[in-house]
Amino acid sequence: MKHYIAIDWGATSGRVIVAHHDGNDIQMDEIHRFPNAIEQHEDQHYYWNFSELIRQTLIGLQKAAQLGLHYESIGVDTWGVDVCFLDENGQLISQPLAYRDPFTTDVPEQFFQHIPAEQLYEKCGIQVMNFNTVFQLYACRLQQFPPFVNAKHILFIPDMINYVLTGRMACEYTILSTSAMMNPRTKQIDEDILRLCGLQRTQFAPLVMPGTDLGTILPSIAEQTGLHPDTRVIAVAGHDTGSAVAACPRIIDGKRTAFLSSGTWSLMGVVTDQPVITPQSAALNFTNEGGVQSTTRLLKNITGLWILEQCRKEWKEQSKDYSYPQLVQMAQQTSGNPDYLFNPDEPRFANPASMIAEVQGVYTMTDNEIVWTIFHSLAKRYGEVFQMLQSLSPWTIEALYVIGGGVNNKYLLDLTEKAVGVPVIPGTVEATTLGNIIMQKSAI
Repeated sequence: MKHYIAIDWGATSGRVIVAHHDGNDIQMDEIHRFPNAIEQHEDQHYYWNFSELIRQTLIGLQKAAQLGLHYESIGVDTWGVDVCFLDENGQLISQPLAYRDPFTTDVPEQFFQHIPAEQLYEKCGIQVMNFNTVFQLYACRLQQFPPFVNAKHILFIPDMINYVLTGRMACEYTILSTSAMMNPRTKQIDEDILRLCGLQRTQFAPLVMPGTDLGTILPSIAEQTGLHPDTRVIAVAGHDTGSAVAACPRIIDGKRTAFLSSGTWSLMGVVTDQPVITPQSAALNFTNEGGVQSTTRLLKNITGLWILEQCRKEWKEQSKDYSYPQLVQMAQQTSGNPDYLFNPDEPRFANPASMIAEVQGVYTMTDNEIVWTIFHSLAKRYGEVFQMLQSLSPWTIEALYVIGGGVNNKYLLDLTEKAVGVPVIPGTVEATTLGNIIMQKSAI
């Protein structure tokens, strides 16, 4: 029996998971979960509390050590795009900015005055979203954001965690690919983009591919956690969707499949051997992100259950603590109104003062109607994006494989199947962790 540790940071919570592999099956046990939330500081910017997330992660590693097992390795995955600024001593200058900070709202338009949108897409093949790393860094330059100005090193979030654990700076391929700064053909950072952001290649760590052995944990980490000093850290697919897709079959029962990662964010796409960078993919705003084994994830980001999660948070503040099964039941008990439907990807849903107010718009809805509207709007969007993906895919898509938290929502799965017009196959909720472990296994 071999044992592994997966560290998985999401936009709403982080986890430490212990996995056991007996040669055939992989069993996973979540041993520590902790909240994650965006914090607004006095400078009005929104940040992640990296220091607290690391503290909680080390608590999770302590719990893993207390199980008395010998672990082959540790793998880390997180959300994409966000970065950490470090000084010449390799110390974190400030907590990392969060991608939902509105300071990038109008930045793409300013950026495109220097490198047009079409040219940027040709260079990186990434869907234009105002929070892409490239726009964050360009905004930092425009505003002379002090941590950016003083940064000697720039690390993406999973790379920063790996650095804390090992003392080695590396830039993992799949997480870099989310930045809109990497050429997917050469797998290198584009120099023109760097110059426009006022940066140099030396500020970014050397590129490593998923499956790279980064070495053992630092003696200080071993002492603090109780883990064996020979515990290795593997650079898995650092982007959580990259790890999740690594666990998705490309063919099921002879059917070529697309994937749908359904969680706070939804991501729909296919795995291809080469990037798809065409006028059509540009017009449809599809993205080409790095995958394991040098593949490409051709996909589109869709605002997922974030909208429902934020409404749920507001309701809780009103002393209405709805569970997810209750929310599904509320939707099922409602006939709803098609006039209420909206596009979840509209910018107004990014981080509004009141998500309930945004969902209602000009209408007055009951809580049940709000939930119904969210689920049906999301399924409708899935159907629209699926048709776009079908037109770009090198092959006919015959099934949709769903992973993530949305797998447990049969109501949404049924709505999705009707919207996309092909069989919807529920996969595992724990696809991200499974993919993380698979990459560790392949490297050891």
